Amino acid sequence: MRPFAGGPSPQRLRLICRGSGIYVWDSDGVRLLDAMSGVGCVTLGYGRPELIEAATRQMEELAYYGSHFDTSVPSAIELSDLLCEVTPEGFEHFFLTNSGSEATDTVLRLVRRYWDLAGQPGKKVIISVQNSYHGSTVFAAALGKTEAAIRELGLPISDIALIGQPNTALDTDHAPAGLFGLRAALWLEAKILALGPEKVAAFIGEPVQGGGGFVVPPATYWPEIERVCRKYDVLVVSDEVTCGFGRLGTWFGCERFGFRPDLMTFAKGVTSGYFPLGGVAIHDRIAGLLFEQGGGAFEHGFTSSGHPVACAVAIATIRVLQREHIIERVAEQSAPHLNRRFLELQDHPLVGMAETCGMTGSLEIVRNKDTGETFAPGQLAAFVCRERCYDEGVIVRPAGHRINVTPPLVITPEETDDMIERIRRGLDRAERDLRQRHLP
Repeated sequence: MRPFAGGPSPQRLRLICRGSGIYVWDSDGVRLLDAMSGVGCVTLGYGRPELIEAATRQMEELAYYGSHFDTSVPSAIELSDLLCEVTPEGFEHFFLTNSGSEATDTVLRLVRRYWDLAGQPGKKVIISVQNSYHGSTVFAAALGKTEAAIRELGLPISDIALIGQPNTALDTDHAPAGLFGLRAALWLEAKILALGPEKVAAFIGEPVQGGGGFVVPPATYWPEIERVCRKYDVLVVSDEVTCGFGRLGTWFGCERFGFRPDLMTFAKGVTSGYFPLGGVAIHDRIAGLLFEQGGGAFEHGFTSSGHPVACAVAIATIRVLQREHIIERVAEQSAPHLNRRFLELQDHPLVGMAETCGMTGSLEIVRNKDTGETFAPGQLAAFVCRERCYDEGVIVRPAGHRINVTPPLVITPEETDDMIERIRRGLDRAERDLRQRHLP
């Protein structure tokens, strides 16, 4: 029996068998530099003894107990106290889930409950951004892609609306980035007015749009989004699943872009991917109504909400980030070095644009560098690049016309240099392949 994997199927299933530092080894014994940190989550690299020991100790002491019916476990309480330290001011309540997808679904429940208690039960619509990614459960999946794609998937979800991406590359007017950022934020205002402010409950967005193709918004975008939401009494939800816990050189992406959300979803880096854990951080201004007027309880949960082992690993992860000043090092050293080296790939014949934000990077793969023409979707150019990079011993991620990297936060400058050179050689191989197949 063969496990199912998303995306175009490879000729054979690859088995990743072990990992150490920023490297993994496949079943053929090939060492690969993991420029994707798994799925953007193994921020501390593979084989960290502190995380392994934390999981082992917790399993020996209490392997499982649920957080239900006025019951919790010590590690869940300790993690919540620690999250109070690292989240922006005003976040003192946390609902723990098993994934970012479950956190997004929890947001729907929280938002609906909040507006019911606020005496505005008609506020049900959640607005998100086209081609964003907020998870794979039914509701979370419906928040991304496009209206047409949602219809094709047949997702039975109502009260969702989408606005355009804050992607300067798609601006046909070629306005200055700051002006375009303001215009893109005003698409939200137009959508709210078209739907009716009395119907709109929340706006959800990723500080940097990841899974849908890597979009770094102009600096003017998020502050204007917040202004619009406050004007029309719409909650602001920051999807921090990828951006949170240091990826952008700040604890959370909203801090990098200067806005104050009402809710934040998180997952991935909170445990460095060592154990499934997600959650929703709830600002005091929302929690007060939810828990005081709501009778002190929010009737929602999962079997493994607040799993003691997951929480123990998360505590160990956050302590390493604090003790080793990893996020400060990302901001001051690692991210600037990645930016300098990654942008050198801009000169490659297959690259139309190279851009970074924090410890993320993206290359737009083009058919014609002079005109910016991309390959047809069926030509799978990004997947060809992924395969040829794999041949050079580095793992990257295809997304539309792009290939993306989110390396471990602990990658050294020397390892970053090696990663860049492997990607360049992979692109050289891909160019030869694509030229034989599709290029004149």
